[in-house]
Formats: sequence, structure tokens, C-alpha cells
Amino acid sequence: MRENILLIGYGAIGSEVINNLATDSGICISHILVRAIKKNEVREKLKNSINVVSSINQINVLPDFVMECASHEAVEEFGPYFLNLGVDFGVVSTGALADAQLFERLKNASEIGNAKLVILSGAVGGIDALSAAKVQNLEKVIYTSRKPPMSWRGSPAEENFDLSNINEMTIIFQGSARDAARLFPKNANVAATIALAGLGFEKTAVKLIADPAVERNIHQVHAVGSFGQFDVEISGNPLPSNPKSSALTAYSTIRMIKNRVQHICF
Repeated sequence: MRENILLIGYGAIGSEVINNLATDSGICISHILVRAIKKNEVREKLKNSINVVSSINQINVLPDFVMECASHEAVEEFGPYFLNLGVDFGVVSTGALADAQLFERLKNASEIGNAKLVILSGAVGGIDALSAAKVQNLEKVIYTSRKPPMSWRGSPAEENFDLSNINEMTIIFQGSARDAARLFPKNANVAATIALAGLGFEKTAVKLIADPAVERNIHQVHAVGSFGQFDVEISGNPLPSNPKSSALTAYSTIRMIKNRVQHICF
């Protein structure tokens, strides 16, 4: 079994994927799609080992699977296109799916092309259990994100709080996953993944916390239903190449691609 993969994006996650899969005989990353401004730079780094393109018109072989590792905009631009063609499309930037109209476009395209929209678990654990719990009477899902105060720079929290002077655990947002994804787009991916696996965007409660006592990004999922209840906590390290990218997100991406060709999958 061998698959021809198109990778969208060559940032911290994309480069980690390539470094880990370069010697996997069952996987051929034949093309990387990047912005035109980065095309020559990426070509230099990869030494012509992979075709680097900046347009879908430059792809000479229809891939078996497309893995997005770039941005919400990339999901919107390329997801419907490849799904319509019958090509499965994996999504790292799951926060894009909080846009109800885009999600509907992707759903319709997947049905037309008889292809799968593959949503990665990313930086959080327990997604398999949460999805299973949804089968019957999942009652409550709460996602809590705790980060050092300065990690919330560039978000609405910076407008409402003096982040540099927070000296105790402070709630900076409390509401639905839909609002969390809309107001905190740089932190939306985990909230969106949990919402899609469980109760949906409106019924999934989200709490975002600035906590000077923590050094890592901490993700907590609390779920209650007829199955019982569970609590999952991930205290995540970033990728060495980029402190804003979760190492577990990259590993989740690698696992997903490997599962495409392995006979035994987890």
C-alpha cells in the first residue's frame, strides 16, 4: 500500500512532517503547496527532493490525500476543491470549521466527491473517547485552556487585561466554542476539534485562562454523559522550531498520514 500525498504549508508543522516521513517507503509526499513568496526559499531547503508549487495548476499528479498544515484560509481555498475531486482532505487548522458556511461547503463537497474530510485531534487528547460518548446521551463538555499570560498577546485579552501584570489565575474568556473560535482565532483549533467531536459549537463550554503559575499550554477536557465522566489534561510542549506550534499537533499529523498506509491503525 502506497499513497501519494500533497502537503499544504511548510511551516513548523509541515517541516516536522517531512522530516519524520522522508524515509517512509509507503508514503510519497510528491508536492508541497506554499505561497508564491516562499516557493524559492522552500525549494532551497528541500534540495529539489519534493516538488514545491504555489498553485494547484502546477500539480501534475492528482494526490491520494491532501494534508493541510497552513492556515484557516488554506482550508477554505483548497478543501472544497479537492473534496469535489474525490480526494480525502485532512485538516490541522480545525478552527476554520467554526465558520458554519464553510463547514457546510466542505460537507457538500465531500458528499459530491465521495471523499472524507479528516479532522485531526491535534494538540488535545481524549477525542476518541469524546466522539464515542456522543453516541448516546453526552450531556456536558467543558474545555479549559490555561496559558502563561503573555501567550495571550495578539488576542482580545490584550485589550481587556494588562497581561504583563497578571499575577494570579485570571479568566479572560468564558462562553461557547463558537464564540471562542471567533474571538480567539489563533487559539481556536482545539476548541473547534472538541466541539466537532462532541456536542457542537453552541453547546460546548469554553474557559480561557491566563495563569502565571504555568509555563506550558494546558488543555483540559471534562465530559459527562450516560457513559460516566472523564477528565483529560494535556500539558503540551511546543516544537523546538516554533514556540507557537504544538509538538503534539505535528505528531498527530504524522500519525494520520501513516495510518493511511498501515494495515494496523490506532
